[in-house]
Parts: sequence; structure tokens; C-alpha cells
Amino acid sequence: MNVVFFCPQFPRQNIEFCRGLRQSGATVLGIGDEPYAALPDRLKTVLTEYYRVDDLEEYDPVLRAVGFFTHKYGKIDRFESLNEYWLELEARVRTDFNIYGTKNDFVYNLKHKSKMKAFFEKSGVATVRCQPFTDLKAAQEFVAQVGLPVVVKPDLGSGASQTYKLGSDLELTNFAHNKPSDVDFILEEYVDGVIQTFDGLVDSRGTVAFATSHLFEQSIMEVVNTDDHLYYFCLPRIDPDVEAAGRAILRAFDVRERFFHIELFRRRRDGKIIALEVNMRPPGAWMTDAINFTHDIDIYQEWANMVVLGRVGGPFTGKYHTAYASRKRHKTYAHPHEEIVKVFASQLVQQAPIEEVFSRAMGNSAYQFRAPELEEVRRIVEFVQAERA
Repeated sequence: MNVVFFCPQFPRQNIEFCRGLRQSGATVLGIGDEPYAALPDRLKTVLTEYYRVDDLEEYDPVLRAVGFFTHKYGKIDRFESLNEYWLELEARVRTDFNIYGTKNDFVYNLKHKSKMKAFFEKSGVATVRCQPFTDLKAAQEFVAQVGLPVVVKPDLGSGASQTYKLGSDLELTNFAHNKPSDVDFILEEYVDGVIQTFDGLVDSRGTVAFATSHLFEQSIMEVVNTDDHLYYFCLPRIDPDVEAAGRAILRAFDVRERFFHIELFRRRRDGKIIALEVNMRPPGAWMTDAINFTHDIDIYQEWANMVVLGRVGGPFTGKYHTAYASRKRHKTYAHPHEEIVKVFASQLVQQAPIEEVFSRAMGNSAYQFRAPELEEVRRIVEFVQAERA
């Protein structure tokens, strides 16, 4: 199998996906904008060949790169980046070269939040009420239906960039008068709840081959807008209502041979599950690593085995709760790094700085810990993020 991996060096987890592909027997061909000499040695050892382009945003050089690989190695079987930012480019390349996977006719259902709603309705899972932000009058009519606060966010985008909670008529009016004219926004009703995810692999037959769940007790929107530190937990077991909703949503979208990351609210006042977003990519923020630490597996290799060999191992049993706890440079913490490493040496599984482009949401540095009980890793998170009085 010939697999072209787009931007294989970034983020760092892509190197592990490429490693998995190579170990599964694929010919791994990279396209990126870094000079070959600047690539990490670990990546160089698993790439069969690398084609450098000056600008990843320009389509013609990418087209020529895929054409070059096709001429040299034969038909390209897969084109992947595993990055939401490049979904449209992936679809365009797959369409132009007739490569298996999501193509131009479906990709916007996975990119536009407004288009996701139809699939949530098809799944039967309750979803957040929303509408395009066209003008102030229409926005005020929407608020009259759902009440304040409301959330505004780009229809096309990932993460919590340019996402805000508007809590008054004045804030709504100010946003309407000052919002960027080149971005299409949507309005959503505000849901007071925690986010629980349904993450995993769906194979070429549409069967869920592996699944797990993460718990976010913070609002990512608030983390980004207030420049706060982030924490979350990877859970060894999936709540039954989360799994039922996630599987129903996957059936509605009918995507095959993909990683999936589905975000669901659990509303605080009644525990109801409400669909928020679907992402057909690996979860970010070190969550693939958290999956490995929680289940004692190699999810990078399992994804590659699914793509190249058509199989995933298992069943995999969750053994630990894995916590992610980030820190921000502008905060002063009660406990120094050296103390954390010493006190929690037996629970610490990873610690590293965060790439600057992700730091607003993910922090400037982060730790991952695992333990059998949720309360144990929760106490560690509180210790790590305790600020000096």
C-alpha cells in the first residue's frame, strides 16, 4: 500500500502514525514544507521518500508532488494528514486522484458546524440549537427563543478560536457591529455542562473497532478566552449513554476507516446528553497518548493496522484514569517542576513543553499522570495547577 502523509512532522504525534504505517508494511511518502535535513531522525527512518513544497497552502505544488509519487510508486492508496485544518485539501487530492476516503462531495459536512446539525438530527441524538449569525435582528429573535447567554463561533473552524459567550443584549449588539466580515459565524444556545467525548476507530465496514472517552470539566472556550491552564481525564470506561449517542452519530455520518472524535455535552441540571461537534480525526491535546496510557495499547499502530491490514486488535480493557494538566508561563505556581516529578514519580507518564501554536488552549507545558482511580489523578491535577497565594 502506498500512503502519502501530508505534513508528517507536525504535530509530533504524526511521526508515530507514520511509524505505525511503516511497521504495518506500507510505503510511507511524505509531503511537507520543512527541508529534509530538518526533519526529526525518527521520522526520516520511516519515510520511504519525502517531497518538499515551499507552501503547504498552495495546491498546485501539492498536486505535482502526488503526481510525482504516482509516477514513481504507482497508484496512491491513501492520502492522510489526520489534521482537521487540511480536511479540504485531503478531499481535493483524493477527488483528483480517485483515492479512497472522504472526497469533495462530503467534506463540508465534516467541516461546517451548521451542516453537522442535520446528521445529529438524523441520529436521533439531541443537539444544540443554532442558526447562522446573519444580522442583529435575526440574532435577537434567536435569543428570544433560547435565552441568554448564547455562544457565537465560526461555522468553519476548529478548537475554540473566535468563540465567545455573550451574556447580555449589549454584548450581542457589540458583537454584531464588530464581528469580522470575512468569517461566517453561527449562534448556539448555551449549555451548562461538562464535555464527554466518544473517540476511537471506525473500520472500512463502518464497525467501531475501538472506542474510549475523555472528560472535560472546563469550558475550552473559557480556557482560551481567559488564557487559563487546561486539564482533562481519559476514562477507562465509557458511560453507556455516551457510547449509545456516539454510535448513533457515527451511523448517521456513515464514515469509514477513520479516527473519530465526537464531543457531547452532559447537561448539569438533568444529565442529558446533547451533541456538540463531530471531528473525523484523532483527538488533540495529547489525547492519543492518553488513550495509550489508559488502555496500555499503541493506538498509532492500531490505526495503521486498520488502514493497511484491515484489522484492529483487542478487545482492549481500560486499566487507568489518565489526567492531562497544563501550566501557563504567566501564572505563578505553588509547586516547582522538580517537586512534581519527585512526588508523583510513580504516576507520571509524560511531561513536555507544548508547541507554541497550541499553547493558548493546551498550555505552555503539560504533564500526564495515570492511576487506577479518578480521584487520585484529580488530586494530582490540583497539586500541579495550584497557584501561589
